[in-house]
Amino acid sequence: MKKKKMPLRKCVACGENKPKKELIRIVNNKEEGVILDLTGKKNGRGAYICRNIECLNLAIKNKKLSRALETEVPDTIYDELKEVIDSK
Repeated sequence: MKKKKMPLRKCVACGENKPKKELIRIVNNKEEGVILDLTGKKNGRGAYICRNIECLNLAIKNKKLSRALETEVPDTIYDELKEVIDSK
């Protein structure tokens, strides 16, 4: 039986390719705006970030999520990301 390929995604902060399940997805869609997508299945433009605080701080400092999602990311999203990373 063939081994299933693991999809890789790139972290917007550090640029490392990692398996999709190891990253957190943030989505910008027309209905809901910018939201966290922990399921990885919501519609819209998505960006991925590692589950560590250094990558989050780098993304905040350089506004990498805003560039990747092509819109301004509200501070509440960064707060939610910190909670998800801290809870791991």
